[in-house]
Amino acid sequence: MALATRPELAGDPAAKLQAALAAGERALHTDGDLRASRVSFDRAYQLAERAGDVFAMGLAALGLAGLWVGEHRTVTGSVLLRTRLQQAAAQVDERSPLALRIRVRLAGETDYQRGEQAGVLAVLDEARAAGDAVPLAEALSIAHHCMLGPDDLAVRREVAVELIKESFRTQRRSDLLMGLLWQTVDAYVAGDSHAGRLLGELRDQLGQRDHPAVGFIVRCIDVMLAIRAGRLNDAELLSGQCAESGGAAGDIDHEWWPAAQLVTVRWYQGRLTELLPMLRERVHSPSLSAVDNSAVAALAVAAALDGDRRTAASCLATLRGSDLARLPRSSSWLVTMNGIVEAAWLLDDADLAAEAYDLLRPYAELPMVGGLGITCFGAAEQALGVASLTMGRLDQAVKHLQEAVRRNLALAHWPALLSARQRLAQAYRRRGHPGDAVAAQREDDAQHELAAAARELPAPGWPGPGLSGSGVSGRAAPDATHARCDRAGRSWRVSLGHRAVLVADSVGMVHLAVLIANPRQDITAADLVAGLAVIGSATADGGSAQPVLDQAAIGEYRRRVRQLDAEIEKLEATADQDRATQARADRDWLVGQLASATGLGGRIRSFPDDGERARVAAGKAIRRAITRVAEADAVIGAHLRQTVHTGTRCSYWPA
Repeated sequence: MALATRPELAGDPAAKLQAALAAGERALHTDGDLRASRVSFDRAYQLAERAGDVFAMGLAALGLAGLWVGEHRTVTGSVLLRTRLQQAAAQVDERSPLALRIRVRLAGETDYQRGEQAGVLAVLDEARAAGDAVPLAEALSIAHHCMLGPDDLAVRREVAVELIKESFRTQRRSDLLMGLLWQTVDAYVAGDSHAGRLLGELRDQLGQRDHPAVGFIVRCIDVMLAIRAGRLNDAELLSGQCAESGGAAGDIDHEWWPAAQLVTVRWYQGRLTELLPMLRERVHSPSLSAVDNSAVAALAVAAALDGDRRTAASCLATLRGSDLARLPRSSSWLVTMNGIVEAAWLLDDADLAAEAYDLLRPYAELPMVGGLGITCFGAAEQALGVASLTMGRLDQAVKHLQEAVRRNLALAHWPALLSARQRLAQAYRRRGHPGDAVAAQREDDAQHELAAAARELPAPGWPGPGLSGSGVSGRAAPDATHARCDRAGRSWRVSLGHRAVLVADSVGMVHLAVLIANPRQDITAADLVAGLAVIGSATADGGSAQPVLDQAAIGEYRRRVRQLDAEIEKLEATADQDRATQARADRDWLVGQLASATGLGGRIRSFPDDGERARVAAGKAIRRAITRVAEADAVIGAHLRQTVHTGTRCSYWPA
């Protein structure tokens, strides 16, 4: 094996230096291993510095900078890289290709940190005029990285194509892959219907030979696509795998990007407050990009949902600064603005919503994609609709949300579509024009149909943070005086206004769900105890003995249990543990329902015509359930204690 590929076999300092440079070059531009390239280039720089080889120092410093801009996030790391580049630039021939490459990198690092692009575009023109393939390819990729805001989409798509052309001159694999990657990312950011084709071509290239640095971004896009498809459990599992692959590749964003994807999953599950500890820590992480403010926006929303208005307001004030328009237009700008809009809605900050609306309006046609295609919150029209709701501009809100429904459908972003329909129903009800009640009900029906079609989509009314839903039955008004109770797997989500808690399944929670779904209606305790199948069919005097489940229902439950047994066996055979766990949970719940509904020998169990026994049983179960809710959230618990009435007849009377 040649010395150039094995530094440890090199016999003299010059050979060791050349071997380290060669190893770094191969790791960076052929293998896509950022971690290994840093080790080799750092060794090369030390050897070059010791030997006084300025040219080699420049090559090593460029290699340490990596493929991306801003790979060195800490102050010390960034200053050290810049110092090494500047020292080399001051000593090499300024007319040489190496000097041009160093100027490109320095301009890119400076512009990226400031959220600017003028410097790197100027040096890109210089590289075009020089005509040398390697400096030009690097200038194109770095310039693209500095133009990831929504204003520069058209320009950077041209730059990506130009980079692919130059890759055939440089013959460097990384240049071709970066060109294809930038082209793919731009297509998803633009909402291009052919983005999947570009992703397929990139996959084909990676299939021929892996490139961990680019492969990490492709895995991130896979998570985003799983979220769009409504496969939220799969997306959460994939985000963990994504973090591992990014760490193995040595990518600086391997921690925050998967965390941001988890934020998106929890956002659509209505469970964002669970991530408050992580978000509070993450906003101060030195590994975050200098122009990424999405963590602060997510913290603002989560804190507002948790009732911590001071933290939410502080986060918004930080983002707003002296002028919200000065927030850097980075790759995370649209999702950051979406978070600002949601937090403004939760805090009822109409002024901030108006500022955000004006800034977002020019980008109404774009999807709110974050980072390099790592996550997506649906159409920007939806954020405009929410901002309009906050401002009380209801006609405007309806128009934006109608368009959000259309665009989210075109994106095949099912959680965002569910959310847009929920918001649109809310806008119709608030506006109250003739026909709006019918239109709102139509949106409610569409929500239920969509949620029923996809197992992992949240129940209607839980498409994201900050929504007061329309109730299980679709009849209750979406306000802070009416509770909601929706099944979430083996648990129940109970909400009031912007507060929400998850409570374990129990008989009392089933009773509560029925009462809350039928506000201001008396339901006999006997009917509650008998089961949901008889609600609405009881007689006024309390009814006779009723089966908990009728024979047809029991047959259907047993059929489903057999179906789940087969499904679990198949999933375990394919090692799909996440879906197998969910299937087992579903089976356990069904078996529990069958056990409570049947007696010895499988006979259907009936409750006798004993109003007093039913009153005691239902009352105890409901009170225990309310106590569990209160333990999780005192405000929601107090509301239920005041509005839920038990006795021979039970009811829920919101204000």
